[in-house]
Amino acid sequence: MKTIQAYKRAPALENSTWYKGLLISQLAGNSDTDGAFDLVESKMKKGTEPPPHIHDREAELFYILAGEIKVFADGQVFTVVAGESVFLPKKIPHAYLIQSEECHVLALMTPGGFLNAINKINAPARTMEIPSDMETYATVDLTSTMAVFIKYGVRMMSPDEIAEQLPAYAIAH
Repeated sequence: MKTIQAYKRAPALENSTWYKGLLISQLAGNSDTDGAFDLVESKMKKGTEPPPHIHDREAELFYILAGEIKVFADGQVFTVVAGESVFLPKKIPHAYLIQSEECHVLALMTPGGFLNAINKINAPARTMEIPSDMETYATVDLTSTMAVFIKYGVRMMSPDEIAEQLPAYAIAH
């Protein structure tokens, strides 16, 4: 068993990946925190958002460093801008749409482990910029992605579920 140790880490090529059009820097993962949480810094652009989904295991907290997102969860719509955060409890259907051209976010997921799913289907970052030549959720067949996610307790919502549980998203999207 690995002994958990104190460390210092910043976004760098060594801990960053490209995933579905996002630049994700892993600041803390499951093995770093003994499963307590994952912490990532993500840089995203409009159009790279994941489809509406539900986490059975993790709660998420997003802190916006730059840009603006609109979050749909639990019958509410939150506009979240730089300097603000939004909390998404586990088992609550949610989605977000990036409102600015780019968005820079710190995401805390607890307990840890969801990054393990992302790390099964990402690619090493070649630069510390948002990838421009990569498929996104909107442009790729999600069958294999959904198969990995379901093993980690994350399920994409069906169009009927979205219309029923996230009607404001269905209208905005």
